[in-house]
Amino acid sequence: MDINEIREYLPHRYPFLLIDRVKELKVGESIIAYKNVSINEPFFNGHFPHHPIMPGVLIIEAMAQACGILGFKTVNKLPADGYVYYLVGSDNARFKRPVMPGDQLLLEARVVRGKRGIWKFACRATVEGELACEADIICAERKVA
Repeated sequence: MDINEIREYLPHRYPFLLIDRVKELKVGESIIAYKNVSINEPFFNGHFPHHPIMPGVLIIEAMAQACGILGFKTVNKLPADGYVYYLVGSDNARFKRPVMPGDQLLLEARVVRGKRGIWKFACRATVEGELACEADIICAERKVA
């Protein structure tokens, strides 16, 4: 998926759209996507000015956005249909290395289970094969009014 198709499946927009491309997607199973990390990201102005690293919470958000795409594709729905995926939880989050400008963050998510609109995903974020973060992400599919 390129950025135009990604924008159909995620309601996020700049500066909060954190997926640049989907490399692989197996409906109902898994997704591999990536985020190109640039010094031009607005959060680097304050995190940290002389040692820029991507905030961990945004790495979790990037993984959750990959989960959202996988969830939407799996149930064959779109935000344009009035649906949204909310990040409702993360368990077992661990950060193993900093993510810095120039890195390409590879995001992997695998469906653990989905039941009545609640989805659990096992996620990993790596840079050049090195684990940066892992977490279990829980999302809820909801119809918005």
